[in-house]
Amino acid sequence: MLHFGEVHNIYVIIKIMKNKTRKLILFLLVTAFCLSGCYRESILLVNAHFVASIEDNNRTAPVSVQLENLSTGADFFRWTFEGGHPASSSERNPGVITYTQAGTFTIVLEAWNNTERDRREFTFTVDSTVHVGFNAEILINDFAPAYVKITNTTAGASSFLWTFEGGIPETSTEQHPGNVFFAEAGEHTITLTVNNGGEFFTASKIIALKPTLKVDFEIEPWFDDFDYEAPFTANLINKTRSGLTFEWSGDGVSFGDATAENTTLHIASAGTYTVTLTAGNGQETKSFSREITIKENSNLFTVNNVKFGIRTASNTVGYAYSFAQRAIIRTNDINETNGNDIAIVFAGLNASFSQCFFVSPDYAENTGFYPIPNASRTYFVNRIEASNINFTASDFDNMTDDSLLRTLDIKSAGATNGSPWFDNTQIPRFVLFETADGIKGVIKIKAFVSERNNSYILTDIKHQKTAK
Repeated sequence: MLHFGEVHNIYVIIKIMKNKTRKLILFLLVTAFCLSGCYRESILLVNAHFVASIEDNNRTAPVSVQLENLSTGADFFRWTFEGGHPASSSERNPGVITYTQAGTFTIVLEAWNNTERDRREFTFTVDSTVHVGFNAEILINDFAPAYVKITNTTAGASSFLWTFEGGIPETSTEQHPGNVFFAEAGEHTITLTVNNGGEFFTASKIIALKPTLKVDFEIEPWFDDFDYEAPFTANLINKTRSGLTFEWSGDGVSFGDATAENTTLHIASAGTYTVTLTAGNGQETKSFSREITIKENSNLFTVNNVKFGIRTASNTVGYAYSFAQRAIIRTNDINETNGNDIAIVFAGLNASFSQCFFVSPDYAENTGFYPIPNASRTYFVNRIEASNINFTASDFDNMTDDSLLRTLDIKSAGATNGSPWFDNTQIPRFVLFETADGIKGVIKIKAFVSERNNSYILTDIKHQKTAK
């Protein structure tokens, strides 16, 4: 562009030229001057500028970057996306660029027109993708106390924080914390929190442990051994919690199966014995013992508070006593299976108890009862005072074995038809009996209870276990 002074000098030179030539030169100079000024004013300055927005402010791969081009004065653009997808673009607004790998990346924008060029950069960091996870394996079995093996399967994290609810240790910052000890039963939450330099990620698992081992058992005598007399047999009822293996032991005690969960024991002689159960579950082993005292064999059963109903109560209270069940059987419950076990039948005519007697089961149908299937024979002495046998209340109360019963000749003094009968004027009253196979016993009538059609007598019974 010509300066003013230069134009003035040219003007002086032109002025001395011929008029026609001077006019042509002046026209060309003015035109060039104007064109030079107009061109300079039409040039646009290029300013490269853009805004990069990270979606949801998430810097963990994959990261999405939204670009907005705010450049001015440019007609052409070139984008370079280091590590991005796509890798480059010539669009003014290339849209969303995705970064799937961790690292530090630079976005470069070059903008230009026919005369100028500008450049703008944006550098940012993408954190690694995190897949947080772990396995918690209960070692041996799930009974407390237990060790739990922790296997970290997390990928992409740079720091770790473990919390073990109820565990030892309670926390750890190790990537691989090893085995953790849990002493108590129940549910325990294991939590892993990790970080990749920018964000935190968490995963949790719950392990459940069964209760700790507790050993216990009960001794349940067999039906005929409720008196704890030798020889003694009982069921061993295992009440152990969280046990897998069992072993029974005891000096002088024999077991049906010494390694079974539940078994039987047998003790041949009187004495005090200790029965021990040792149980284990792979985590621990514990033992528990019970002491049991077995008495000498008295060969005498004692049964208290047995009710015999009158005839109208034969199907409510019952009237027939079974040795095998040691209980009264009602009329409708008597059948061919249990009929042979009935040893005592009571015949009470009415609620006034004016005429009562015990009768042999095989004679019951003759006294107004239905026949008893497979009935056995028993001899009764309903009125001891009318016999030649001497037996008193103190004899009954002091009887601790069958020695007195062995001396009594009940069968010779007794009868099957129950006669003679008795009434309720004498309390207590004692009735002697002997079965066909020689088992002897005595019935103590303690009360005559009047309840109309459901009236009954209340008794205690002592009888031999086996005939001698």
